[in-house]
Amino acid sequence: MTREGQHTAHRASRILIDVTSALKQTAGIGRYTRGLVNALAEHYPDLPVVLVTVQDAPPPPATWPYPLRRLPLRERQAVILWQRLRIPLPADLILGRADLFHSPDFVLPPLWKTPGIVTVHDLSFMVYPQYAVPGLEFYLRGAVPRAVRRARLVLADSESTRRDLMRFWNTPPDKVHVLYPGLSAHFCQVKDPQRLAQVRERYRLPERFILSVSRLEPRKNFPGLIRAFNLLKKRFGVPHHLVIAGSKGWMYEPIFEEAARSPYREHIHFPGFVADADLPALYTLADAFAYPSFYEGFGFPPLEAMACGVPVVCADNSSLPEVVGDAGILLPADDEAAWAEALARVLLDEDERQRMVQAGYAQAARFTWDAVAERLVHLYSLAMERAS
Repeated sequence: MTREGQHTAHRASRILIDVTSALKQTAGIGRYTRGLVNALAEHYPDLPVVLVTVQDAPPPPATWPYPLRRLPLRERQAVILWQRLRIPLPADLILGRADLFHSPDFVLPPLWKTPGIVTVHDLSFMVYPQYAVPGLEFYLRGAVPRAVRRARLVLADSESTRRDLMRFWNTPPDKVHVLYPGLSAHFCQVKDPQRLAQVRERYRLPERFILSVSRLEPRKNFPGLIRAFNLLKKRFGVPHHLVIAGSKGWMYEPIFEEAARSPYREHIHFPGFVADADLPALYTLADAFAYPSFYEGFGFPPLEAMACGVPVVCADNSSLPEVVGDAGILLPADDEAAWAEALARVLLDEDERQRMVQAGYAQAARFTWDAVAERLVHLYSLAMERAS
């Protein structure tokens, strides 16, 4: 970032950042927003940031150096007031005028004179509406395009999401900027045998397994992965089990039904939600990582797996080629025979496996929160320059 850009951002009287998701959500957007604020706090502690949240959010970490302002609303009240009823009560009228308001969670509150930035992580509710949370798709189809229209700048997690924003809503290209998320430094290969043994025991993991990690929902295509696993076992006779880790989301019943139909059902495991602190060990214990999702705004799990030294077989759609690059094997999400063959190649060809592991380390190293913080401050400066 240029010295001029840094000066513009630091000159601002106040930059408001909505951290409600960081304080109330354990995974997904909550983890993203925590990473964002952690990176800003580490590299730009003197940035004139004011954190904003709702009444019912827990307190922020003590390590965040920025002051906190609470809106006189609970989260549900804010959503009903601003997004569902669309009452034009400006947030900056309550909080005081600022130079910028950044919402990292899809929607913006009404703003009076403060320019807004909104982060749109994906448009899955537009691309695959049949897979959206029941009732949520209608809300997002109204609230998100309104935020995009009103925002001074829109931040997208990937070029894929940027293209979707332009395709669905004709968003001007110079209004949408890609800000790739970073990867937490704690995602690395775990070499402590005791820690690995504890995680294996805690989640009752088999000795050798293929891993997939995500919330259980239809967009993740886990029934297809189970069918590919059936072919892998039948054709190649590998000893591996399949572990699908993640909490239950919505419309997850077909996943368990597919597993129950499998002739290898005793080799398919669902350990449920895995704590963030345990994920590096879980990845390290796996022999391969599979991610057959139909669509992602940005796929964290394959990136985390590569950082932990696990070869990745991944779907070739949406943002996933940007995340995986040339380090993994990319395949059509619905080609189950190709998935079986690719997984066999990873598990049985040691030379190919080692090549993928080394390439994965290099690819994962490209996504750092340090770079995110620097680019974000530049984008804040750009938004304020356009507002002046």
